[in-house]
Amino acid sequence: MYTDDMLIFILFLITGSMMVYLAQNNFTLVTLHLGKYVFSDIPLFYIIIGSLLVGLGSSQLVFLVNSIFTALTMYRKDNKIKQTKGEVVDLTKQVHHLEIENERLKNNTTVIEPQDKNAL
Repeated sequence: MYTDDMLIFILFLITGSMMVYLAQNNFTLVTLHLGKYVFSDIPLFYIIIGSLLVGLGSSQLVFLVNSIFTALTMYRKDNKIKQTKGEVVDLTKQVHHLEIENERLKNNTTVIEPQDKNAL
C-alpha cells in the first residue's frame, strides 16, 4: 500500500514537472479552429495539455468498451461450460443405467432396480 502511494506521488511529480516545462517553453498565443468555431489567443501549452487529456479520455473509453465486450464473451463462455457440464452429468447417469441394464441382461435377472432420482 505504501509503495503504491509513493509511486503515484512520484508519477504526479513527473507529470507536474512536464506540465511546468511545457507552460514555460510554449507560451505562444495561437488560434484554434474547430469546425466553424474559432478560439483566438490560446496559449500553446493549453492546447498540448488538452490534446493529451482528450487522447487519454478516448483511450479510456475504448478500453472500457473492450472490457465490456470481453466480460460479455466470458459470461457466454461460462454459461456454455455450465450447460456442457450438465450434459456430461446426464450422459454419466445414462451410462450408469445402461451398465446396470447390461449386467441384468447378462445375468438373466428380471429384478428391476428401483429408480432413485438422486443416484448417478
